[in-house]
Amino acid sequence: MIQSVTITALKYEIDEPTRRYVLKKIGNLDRYLPRHARKSATAEVKLSQVNRDHGNKYEAEVILSVPDRTMTAVDSTLNMLAAIDIVEAKLIVQARRYKQEVLPHLVRRRLINRFKRSNRTVET
Repeated sequence: MIQSVTITALKYEIDEPTRRYVLKKIGNLDRYLPRHARKSATAEVKLSQVNRDHGNKYEAEVILSVPDRTMTAVDSTLNMLAAIDIVEAKLIVQARRYKQEVLPHLVRRRLINRFKRSNRTVET
């Protein structure tokens, strides 16, 4: 669980279920981070109510800070909880990419397995 999650609201009142939902979703992003980054990871969540031409009323922005990188995801939808879900999915993709770049053995393992598979098909 990410220990430092800061939630701020602009033109929007955060009720307790929404606050718990944000802490649950954004706090559990540490499982996609490498172990060395879990201790120092911080998240800043900005929830706002906006009026857009497309009818989107709520916007969620999350800034996740880890060593050597800052990941950002923004989305606006008709429902605040849906915006949080979409932002979480975007951050999961970024966190997995970060983990593969930081830990070189994960990339090597996949390359070696590809060569093993390609040699099997050639031999048979």
